[in-house]
Amino acid sequence: MEPNIRERIGIVRERIERAATSAGRDPASITLVAVTKTYPPELVAAAIAAGASDLGENRVQEAASKIAALQDVQPAPRWHLIGHLQRNKARLASELFDLIHSVDSLRLAEALSRHMPTGRRMPILLQFNVSGEESKEGFNLPGGIANQAALEAMLPEIEQILALPNLEIRGLMTVAPMVAEPDQARPTFCALRELRDELARLFPQAQWHDLSMGMTDDMAAAIAEGSTIVRVGRAIFGPRQP
Repeated sequence: MEPNIRERIGIVRERIERAATSAGRDPASITLVAVTKTYPPELVAAAIAAGASDLGENRVQEAASKIAALQDVQPAPRWHLIGHLQRNKARLASELFDLIHSVDSLRLAEALSRHMPTGRRMPILLQFNVSGEESKEGFNLPGGIANQAALEAMLPEIEQILALPNLEIRGLMTVAPMVAEPDQARPTFCALRELRDELARLFPQAQWHDLSMGMTDDMAAAIAEGSTIVRVGRAIFGPRQP
């Protein structure tokens, strides 16, 4: 039986509202990205019909076929790339997505900027690994701004990304470690928020507004620490498809 997508989205939005209210924040300031990876187009279409306006995919090739299958669905959703992006997929990604969360190197940023259509700037988030887990992607900055030497070493690279003509940095993204209790992820989310604030101080020419952090299990902890984008799949679509 297909899950009741509309009901599930309503429950997730209620969770976001409770977490935001508890943190003294406006629930409208938090974007829900429905993570559609591995789910078939018919379920994704049901989510769009139920009000999911932002959709997240992990792989460029899977996204390409899904976006093509849903090209006539209205209202047209905004597509987010939330998974690791290889440089050789930069051209296709530049054509498919409205926001790329996972820019994790200068070379990738350069490839994206080079492939952007004339007159269009791609909004991006810089992905950071602040937890120190070897399995995590992103600029490697375990401990966040407390790791001052590592931060200072990567500042020239960030400055060069800011100077690229066809990209627009909107903020940061991270993936928290798997933990037994959601609140155990809060130090990771706090570290990303502090890093965002420091980068905004150092490079005020960029917006640095968004923090993409928090998923099905830990979104309340992420919202408490300032998340503006939560990425939720399982709570909307049910168990992940193989």
